[in-house]
Amino acid sequence: MNPADFAAAFDERVDAVLGWMADNWSTAFDAFNAGLKTLYQVTYWLFSAAPFYVVAVLIALLAWRLSRSARFAVGTALALCFCELMGLWPETMSTLALVLAATSLALAVGIPVGVAAGLIPALDRLTGPVLDLLQTLPPYIYLLPAIALLGYGAGTALVATFIVAVPPVLRLTALGVRMTPKPFLELGESNGTTGWQLFFKIRLPFALPSIMAGVNQSLMMAFGMVVIAGIVGSGGLGESIYGAIRTLDIAKSINASIAIVILTLILDRMTQGLVPGNETGGRS
Repeated sequence: MNPADFAAAFDERVDAVLGWMADNWSTAFDAFNAGLKTLYQVTYWLFSAAPFYVVAVLIALLAWRLSRSARFAVGTALALCFCELMGLWPETMSTLALVLAATSLALAVGIPVGVAAGLIPALDRLTGPVLDLLQTLPPYIYLLPAIALLGYGAGTALVATFIVAVPPVLRLTALGVRMTPKPFLELGESNGTTGWQLFFKIRLPFALPSIMAGVNQSLMMAFGMVVIAGIVGSGGLGESIYGAIRTLDIAKSINASIAIVILTLILDRMTQGLVPGNETGGRS
């Protein structure tokens, strides 16, 4: 078989598998898509139910609580109000909802699997190549099968963003669990601690900085993917940028890009405040 025939046969097989899954598992995919859309809609409602200034103040208070910096809190409120002045408040909150929903799913999967991989060397060796594959494939590749199985909309964006956001937190969680100093483990075992006590009192405190760094990196990866996912009708700033590109509306694309940068900087600084030993307490 020559390369052209092999490629054609392989492509035909992939299309056939996707078609079979869409035809035979349509009910399951519809229910899954409905669940994802509900998660997004509930998250979006939390940010859109109140007036923009109330949401901006609440986020600013949370920013102050995490960073212990009054300047950062004031800057957060002003930056969010600037998104409103640009007429992009609904899109900004939609993007924030997509990122938080997808990242929450990624953490719900990545942290437990990362803990297991850190404790079980065989599982760590198995997840390594899978994570390498997920992180090296072009992000667009995740949109195509999701569109085929879930259609256009927020559900497809959440799936693609989830796939991109899982590897960082899984890797760094496993690393943190593995890097627990052996003398502390031996000390705990010599004192008769149980397996659960050894994990929660020794392994977890040492792994927490690495885990929180993974949370931060997952959020950053999610922001990058949400913008790309705008091409599937996910809404938010990503769709605004995609629409501006199609119409060559440079001003609109710049405005949406500024709003994305604002969200990214705010969440980056807030999650850094969650990392033990990385607090910015004492700053005014």
